[in-house]
Amino acid sequence: MDTVTQITLGAAVGEATAGREAGNKAPLWGAAFGLLPDLDVLANPFLTEAQALTFHRSLTHSLLFIAVVTPLAAYLLRHFSSEDAPSFRRWAGLVSAVLATHVGLDCLTTYGTQIFWPFSTYPVIYGTIFIIDPLYTIPLAAGLLVSLRWVPTAKRRRWANSAGLTLSSAYLLLTVANKQHIDSVFAQNLAQKQPPAERFLTTPSPFNNLLWRGIAETEDGFYVGDYSLLDPDRTIAFRYVPKRHDLLGDAHDNPFVQRLRRFSRGYFTVRRGTDGALLVHDLRFGRNDLGLTADGEYLFTFRLREDAEGRIVGLRQEEPPLRLNRALVRQFVARIRGRSEVDAISAVAKTE
Repeated sequence: MDTVTQITLGAAVGEATAGREAGNKAPLWGAAFGLLPDLDVLANPFLTEAQALTFHRSLTHSLLFIAVVTPLAAYLLRHFSSEDAPSFRRWAGLVSAVLATHVGLDCLTTYGTQIFWPFSTYPVIYGTIFIIDPLYTIPLAAGLLVSLRWVPTAKRRRWANSAGLTLSSAYLLLTVANKQHIDSVFAQNLAQKQPPAERFLTTPSPFNNLLWRGIAETEDGFYVGDYSLLDPDRTIAFRYVPKRHDLLGDAHDNPFVQRLRRFSRGYFTVRRGTDGALLVHDLRFGRNDLGLTADGEYLFTFRLREDAEGRIVGLRQEEPPLRLNRALVRQFVARIRGRSEVDAISAVAKTE
């Protein structure tokens, strides 16, 4: 999830676990440890772009990291606190709870979290929530901010913070239920497609949990479609996207290609750019036009660097700018509300 959400979650969990004993230090330390796992990005200047791609959400998001950091941090917090400060056990409860909820929340997104590192680099991906979702963050922040109006020992302080945590957690459970329903809708539609799909992945669209996108893999390409929980029926219109993996030639076992294959879980396409360079598009993260126009660019695009003999010797991530404007946002909202892409475009055109 985004940094603001993780800091807020850490502060709320810190308050819930040690607020009564540690006072305002509990949410402050909770916020700090909520941020800690994402500081792995500070290693990026010392890594190649390919290494940084899979280093994020590995070491600092692992169960091993939680097991090592928890007793060490709890000891330091207890050692440098006053005599009437929380016990080692209480500080350990705060640190472990904050780190565990950070990692658990990240597992619900689509990026992939290597919780079993270094024993396994398998990325845990549930894909039930977008990395920025106001309906999760706002109740969490509201409960925390309201709770801080009262002294640490006040019951109303604990109730307010608990209310925020309860509402946000209930929303997370709702996203899990939504995904189960969405998966069944996509499976029903894909059962009628030829060639048949070998597997499929569903992900929520940006900033909401109503409009979902599905990517289904076939031997030579992918079916890509979207479905809103507010759609009038369960019919999904798919577009077919060819893989073009043959453009990689003999580079199938190239370490850079293998890294991209592992990162994308195989949901990628390949094409030649206008300059002849090989471009790899990770389909899971969508396009900079929210998938609503015909010429959007994929948000996760990687340019493969080739030497004079055509061997792949590196990669670089492209960062296309977001193309959000008032018309596109209205079209996106219309699609969330259950209108087809054609109807959404027509509705926007009438307001121009």
